Amino acid sequence: MESQKYGVGIVGTGLFLPEKILTNFDLEKMVETSNDWIVQRTGIHQRRIIHEDMPAYEMGVEAGRKAIEDAGLVSEDIDLILTTTFASDYYSPAAASCIQKGLGATRAAAFDVNAACTGYIYGLTIAEQFIRTGYYKNVLVVSVEANSRVVDWKDRNTCILFGDGAGATLLSRVPEGYGIQSSALFSDGEGGKVITVPSTFITEKDIQKRSGENKRVLSLDGSEVMKFAVRSMVSSVNLVLEKGGISVEEMNFLIPHQANIRIIEGAVKRLNMDESKVYKNIDRYGNMSSASIPVALCEARKEGKLKSGDYVVMVGFGGGLTWGSTLMKWYE
Repeated sequence: MESQKYGVGIVGTGLFLPEKILTNFDLEKMVETSNDWIVQRTGIHQRRIIHEDMPAYEMGVEAGRKAIEDAGLVSEDIDLILTTTFASDYYSPAAASCIQKGLGATRAAAFDVNAACTGYIYGLTIAEQFIRTGYYKNVLVVSVEANSRVVDWKDRNTCILFGDGAGATLLSRVPEGYGIQSSALFSDGEGGKVITVPSTFITEKDIQKRSGENKRVLSLDGSEVMKFAVRSMVSSVNLVLEKGGISVEEMNFLIPHQANIRIIEGAVKRLNMDESKVYKNIDRYGNMSSASIPVALCEARKEGKLKSGDYVVMVGFGGGLTWGSTLMKWYE
């Protein structure tokens, strides 16, 4: 079959980061916290914040445009725009449709995926299926998050963690043997109460979790997230390596979701990995939810850390609860 004569890989990357930088020292003036306290517990020094007059989808348009240009294509070449986000500007239209308009991708279908911080891994896996079956040729996965708009800026346990941004990757056919080798997606709805952002409905329990006037803000149980995150990262990385026939030692690079430096370090220790093989930018951007992995991927590539033939694993975890990993043989 034709679908077996090529791989599915990333042929273009792009990112967009808001200009505004909010440092830990800025937060000291807003809420009872300190730079040392934040750095010690999270590894975060600063984060980017979207301008109040900018819709989030515009970040996705800019990141998507860069990914298309990087691949040497034009907007009309795109067959599908798949957007991952958990706090879209509108219930309708979808963020993907807004991005489609901004890009002028007139031939593309468009829809959103909400798997919280694991959204990009879900998006990659969905895009792979469309291309591998021959249904589409070029799929743009755009992860865009304006976390600052659903954070309670008076809650020091959550407001210190999050930042805004967008990352995009263009998936297409690559030579056989390269591209996505294996992937794994998971969900545990029983754990959904650990991370919540109410929308059109809110329970009494959700109201009680939030002390401010605005009850439709993010709430999370930090200790439960920490335990879940390390466990899920390790298990899903090991699974995609096993499915791909690759050992931890043969893995060249790990790009994890940037949620907390202690989570990353805990997982890396359990995987018995070399720290130099792990990409980290949480100190500069904080947790950008589903945008964190594609932004890190784009940066790692620009820094020359990814070479053709490298085995790269991307791993995410977040609300839902959801988690998942992808093993890719990089093609440049």
